[in-house]
Amino acid sequence: MSNARAVESELARIGIDRVLCTGHGICARTLPEAVALDEWGYPILATDAVPPADAKLAVKLCPARALFLR
Repeated sequence: MSNARAVESELARIGIDRVLCTGHGICARTLPEAVALDEWGYPILATDAVPPADAKLAVKLCPARALFLR
């Protein structure tokens, strides 16, 4: 297994339920390397692979419960 694949396998995968999302932006503040906000304040994933502890925190903090672990 290559180092890139080993590192990737140690990361958590996140997803966004766009129906549930209400655009609070907490995900972008919690995961700035993975989530940007569009012009209306809704999240856009730059990557879905993030450190597990960061992913769990972001999921926990999402007030709309729109962010989830895959």
